Amino acid sequence: MIRVLVADDHPIVRSGIVALLHDATDVEVVGEASNGAQAVELALALHPDLVLMDLRMPVPTGPELDGAEATARILAAAPDIRVVVLTTYETDESILTAIEAGASGYLLKAAPQEEILAGIRSVARGEVALAPSIAALLVRRVKAPPPATLSARERQVLALVAQGNSNPAIARELFVSEATVKTHLLHVFEKLGVNDRTRAVTLAMELGLLPR
Repeated sequence: MIRVLVADDHPIVRSGIVALLHDATDVEVVGEASNGAQAVELALALHPDLVLMDLRMPVPTGPELDGAEATARILAAAPDIRVVVLTTYETDESILTAIEAGASGYLLKAAPQEEILAGIRSVARGEVALAPSIAALLVRRVKAPPPATLSARERQVLALVAQGNSNPAIARELFVSEATVKTHLLHVFEKLGVNDRTRAVTLAMELGLLPR
């Protein structure tokens, strides 16, 4: 039997998840938590095989402890417990936060019952379970080209461009030749994939490479 603790702050949703798990002959619900702090407390007291964890679970009083933080605390104290996030959220930020906290699975509440149960069984076997849409998103993220980076000198040159300085003025400011300034700018254009100074400055600001 897979002993499961269900953590969700919505009573109706939590009851639905519990009912779903009761239909499985190899799963036993050993406890229910209505917030992150309670999830940590019950997980350490009951020591289930697996915790089904919602992400957004504010504590009624005191500092907020969401699902990701609860996951991190559970795994820090009991690393043999596995956590599967079961949520409605599938943004890059929420996925990475859960994975960084140590979750072994990330499933969506809207998924078919069999998909959720299959994910629970996979994680209980020591595998990783990701909803298909989550897996696809992570693959796209891994395949995405790395963000552009500029050297300290290139950022310095571009910052002076942003201030409205011409190439000769930048050369005088940095005690270099105009040819050197042009070379730095060409490298900046190439790295950012742009063709002019204005677009280089605006894109660098958008990417956080220059202060706005």
